[in-house]
Amino acid sequence: MRTRGTLRLATRGSALARRQAALVKEALEERRYEVELVTVETTGDQIRDELIHRLGKTGAFVRELDERVLEGDADGAVHSMKDMPTEQPTALVTAAVPERGRPGDVLVTPDGSSLEDLPRGGTVGTSSLRRRAQLLSERPDLEVEPLRGNVDTRLEKLLAPALQDEHQERTEADKERKGNVGNEDFEPEYDRTVDDWFDDLSELERQALGREVDTEFDAIVLAAAGLERSNLTRSVDYRELPTGTFVPAPGQGALAVTARDGETAHEIQTAIDHPRSRVETTVERTILAELGGGCIAPIGIYAVVQGEYVHATVSVFDRDGEESVAATRDLPVETHARAAREFARDLANRGASELIQAARDDASDGVSEEDKPEGK
Repeated sequence: MRTRGTLRLATRGSALARRQAALVKEALEERRYEVELVTVETTGDQIRDELIHRLGKTGAFVRELDERVLEGDADGAVHSMKDMPTEQPTALVTAAVPERGRPGDVLVTPDGSSLEDLPRGGTVGTSSLRRRAQLLSERPDLEVEPLRGNVDTRLEKLLAPALQDEHQERTEADKERKGNVGNEDFEPEYDRTVDDWFDDLSELERQALGREVDTEFDAIVLAAAGLERSNLTRSVDYRELPTGTFVPAPGQGALAVTARDGETAHEIQTAIDHPRSRVETTVERTILAELGGGCIAPIGIYAVVQGEYVHATVSVFDRDGEESVAATRDLPVETHARAAREFARDLANRGASELIQAARDDASDGVSEEDKPEGK
């Protein structure tokens, strides 16, 4: 049992963030720690209508949690690793990287369609520059529109139009049924009433039914781990996107616990750190740090430990997915950080640095997904 008392962990207030923090809490409690979660509403949570890449510096959801740790209001902070800037205050360390969840992306549609099955000119929602570029690289005919909100909100925006149309049709059918009471020749369009249909909807579908629709999406792209941790994998139809083509964001699917360098950080690491996940995410974040770009450029980096090597895949795109620099390399586990830096420098020399600089120039000029000409 921890002799210093309760371990206080800061977390964002979103439903997914709290669920992820709860996973860390449960893992520590299994090691006989007493844990309290401290909810913090960050600036990134407050600005709900802005795209993540327009919130300013990388780490809009991270800095305020870490400030609570530095100020002594919390012993540690739980983050989605992909949200973390590659540089952090010198007084803080990544105390633990718990075992990583599913790292890839999923395509969610109302009917389980694949990317190839989407209609020509179809609309796909995502707030990620990386996903946007990867989608346009595979399907340049698609319209990729901004999409923010928590996982539930994004799914509701996808499902709302079809559910609302069906509700209207069933309501009209009910009126017709009532107008033909006693008519033996009448054959109702639906066997069940609209109320019976509504009673069988999931909570997610009921929320979608009442949502105002701004954009009708044919599909949206989400992180597989977020969908799974939100307990929504059985509530929607989705297809996993291949990590070789849709290379995940560095650290996607992984959580990180930051803490002040010292005894507490050592305790947390000993209790819940997952060495393989730490090596893989260290490779990904080292490559990202060497390349630069953060959330400004479309960069996918994915590493997998395979025996004595870490198989690393990197893809860097321009913002429209028309140009890219991509490569894979097996890096020795024993020197994975140094080998990752070397890999990144080679990619930079092959043209990745030019693509990242172009994305940075676009960002400084105020060019965003919303500002680009129609069809881009």
